[in-house]
Amino acid sequence: MLIVLSGLPGSGKTTVARELVGRLSAVYLRIDAIEQALVSAKVLAGEVGPAGYEVAYALARSNLALGLTVVADCVNPLPVTREAWRAVAASASSRVLEVEIVCSDVAEHRRRVELRAPDIPGHVLPDWASVLRHDYAPWTTDRLVIDTAAVSASDAAQRIATAARP
Repeated sequence: MLIVLSGLPGSGKTTVARELVGRLSAVYLRIDAIEQALVSAKVLAGEVGPAGYEVAYALARSNLALGLTVVADCVNPLPVTREAWRAVAASASSRVLEVEIVCSDVAEHRRRVELRAPDIPGHVLPDWASVLRHDYAPWTTDRLVIDTAAVSASDAAQRIATAARP
């Protein structure tokens, strides 16, 4: 099964993903880590662009083909990236669970963004202004919505694990 955690930076995706991966013993694909590896390798001229997502799609596909559960941690901001994840699952004959992680408490969301420290060497975290400017299209398809202002990471992971059951 492919579980895609989506949402703006600072919404709590990575915290929830870490809880979830531990519960499910799943493969963990974090776009921030993939993109930073590409930047650090200095193999791309200019911006990373869609390269990080393309690497993640390939890794997800190969792990799903092995019958493993995959948790993808990414902003997943656009209909094209959301459809690409669905196509990855379909190509591996796997189910997909799309989860949008939100933080409805604006002050808390801002606090998280402003106080967090990078946990990936070389990774520059977005500031609050860039989070507000982020190109994040509203969802038009079904997904599980988890509000991290209302539930703990542990409770969120449990809700997702329950929804992921066949």
